[in-house]
Amino acid sequence: MTGGAVVRPYGDSTGDGMVQVSFTLPVPHDKRAEGAALQLAAKMGLEPALLVHARQMGDGFTFFVVYGRVNHLVDLSAVRVVERDFPLLSAKDVNAVVRRRLRRKLSVVGACIGTDAHTVGIDAILNVKGVAGEKGLEYYRELAVTNLGAQVSVPDLVASARAARADAVLVSQVVTQRDAHLQNVREMSAAFREALPAGRRPLLVVGGPRFDESMAAELGVDRIFGRGTTPREVASYLVHRLVPAASAARAGRVGSTRPAAGTGVAG
Repeated sequence: MTGGAVVRPYGDSTGDGMVQVSFTLPVPHDKRAEGAALQLAAKMGLEPALLVHARQMGDGFTFFVVYGRVNHLVDLSAVRVVERDFPLLSAKDVNAVVRRRLRRKLSVVGACIGTDAHTVGIDAILNVKGVAGEKGLEYYRELAVTNLGAQVSVPDLVASARAARADAVLVSQVVTQRDAHLQNVREMSAAFREALPAGRRPLLVVGGPRFDESMAAELGVDRIFGRGTTPREVASYLVHRLVPAASAARAGRVGSTRPAAGTGVAG
């Protein structure tokens, strides 16, 4: 290791390289299937590989958990992530900045689009009950929130955003089979570009557990949030992007803003 910048996985002891992986093979559960799982693990670089769990998953499929050692190193200095580049505000701060600078309520429309029926992510961000001890955006007095729920078509989302004069559109995508989340978001961003000129388009924010936060530009949206995102983080971002720039500097002096506990809309 060099100055703590290079690390290896930790299993039984520091730096032993031990990892645990799981996967499903399209074979019924028998000794041959277990041998196939160990062969795959070896080709993945696990040496030695130990089969710790195998269970039949319906007709002709078996789920495996394999434990073994890898020799790969991780160079922390080469890791690239999307860092939070805006101040993290309290609900009181957000309300004060919107009221004093925007002088109207900030309109937010949220939905799960396409066939996605998993509203846990969008509800965690928008509903009053919130998540992780934080109230959702409906709790913020200066935000006008419209939650359209699940399985909303892209045309309906665009129409609802126009009717609500949305400043921001929040979309949560949990279903990711065959990259459905990427296809849906690309369709949405294209629809908004076609329906509204650049100066009148709402801020497009998407979130979910399987998004790569660095793909915002590629997908045609303004921001991607991943796992663990909280309502407070989303509200702070909306203020950062939608309220006149002068508010950002002033926001740090409004009320008592606590430092971030971590980063990371939930899916």
